[in-house]
Amino acid sequence: MSCAVNSGMYDVIVIGGGPAGLAAALAAREAGAQRVLILERDGELGGILNQCIHNGFGLHYFKEELTGPEYAGRFIARLAGTGIEVRLNTMVLDITRDRQVCAVSRQYGCQMLQSRAIVLAMGCRERTRGAIGIPGTRPAGIFTAGTAQRYVNMEGYMVGRRVLILGSGDIGLIMARRMTLEGAKVLACIEVMPYSGGLNRNIVQCLQDFDIPLYLSHTIVDIRGERRVEKAVVARVDEHRRPIPGTEIGFDCDTILLSVGLIPENELTRTAGIPLDGRTKGAYVYENMETRAPGIFACGNVVHVHDLVDYVTAESQRAGAAAARFAAGARAEGPALTVENGAGVSYTVPQAIRPAAAGKGVDIFFRVRAVYSGDLRIVAESGGAPLAAFRREHLAPGEMEHITLPKALLDKAAGSITMRIEEVHS
Repeated sequence: MSCAVNSGMYDVIVIGGGPAGLAAALAAREAGAQRVLILERDGELGGILNQCIHNGFGLHYFKEELTGPEYAGRFIARLAGTGIEVRLNTMVLDITRDRQVCAVSRQYGCQMLQSRAIVLAMGCRERTRGAIGIPGTRPAGIFTAGTAQRYVNMEGYMVGRRVLILGSGDIGLIMARRMTLEGAKVLACIEVMPYSGGLNRNIVQCLQDFDIPLYLSHTIVDIRGERRVEKAVVARVDEHRRPIPGTEIGFDCDTILLSVGLIPENELTRTAGIPLDGRTKGAYVYENMETRAPGIFACGNVVHVHDLVDYVTAESQRAGAAAARFAAGARAEGPALTVENGAGVSYTVPQAIRPAAAGKGVDIFFRVRAVYSGDLRIVAESGGAPLAAFRREHLAPGEMEHITLPKALLDKAAGSITMRIEEVHS
């Protein structure tokens, strides 16, 4: 495909107009970037928030409870009068490490845009049935939970009447409640792990409040039906997640919703040759959300999957402000400490910290591998020596954790910092 070259130079181009992209663009403008452009492939700004009509957003950032569209609307309203350019219905086909963006739209055709800095804010996508290999026939009535959410909340379609949900991520839990309120019978939520993958508040408000059973350590082993789903067979699994013969349960249903995980949307990142972290499936980033490609930053669910949009906003503001500084000629430099996951920790973000560029300190976000309760410590250590310890009483994989390491502690570290979980036994 031949792209026309746009001769204008942007300071910052933000790819994605969801909560991450909106926050990054506004922060870049406030930090001094003159020409800021948001490229969004959908017909409106707001991203996934537009279909999240339930409340619970904004408790940290706005100190009040909002729905998803309300949260997005507040950021969209802030664009007015800022001079930030927005192109909707625009698909980004490619980016290069020298910060060129190939974008196509009906209005402008195919253009090659040049920017001093780029912020990647493409969000994430859902795992599908094909990704997890459920056996059985291939009838209609099988949806990812997010697709069903869009059909019900935005398109006005009822996706089913007797519903079984596989996976207990937050979208699946929320859709259990939503389908019940729309008149469907939600038979159960099935989770292959021995713990839920969602926030505890969603387990209570979306399952327990509606008497929807949660089957832990279970999975679907067969789907039956010709034109439409007619039955799903569920079995208990052992510690290796293998079905246990003789434990099968049949559910007569016409719909199955899959809430089996989210994957950062990093095709553009990958084709640009920007290194990814095998743990998060997102870009490897430094303390200011810069990737290993200088001048290209990443934020939000394209880096790692968040459970609260408020954290997406804070992270994206950091990325947007850093992109503006890069566009103005400032560079974050100095030796970097790698951040590694130790016992009980599955991943960390950022993956590297440059103490000289860390300001007053750095927030480190991470998830744990299992459910912990009791007298716990989150320990940050370097070279086998503890730098800091933070007390917790409960930790779970479905809830993202974070700590703040002051610059004084970062300056004491050498080579790397390891995050681990310690259970204190009295």
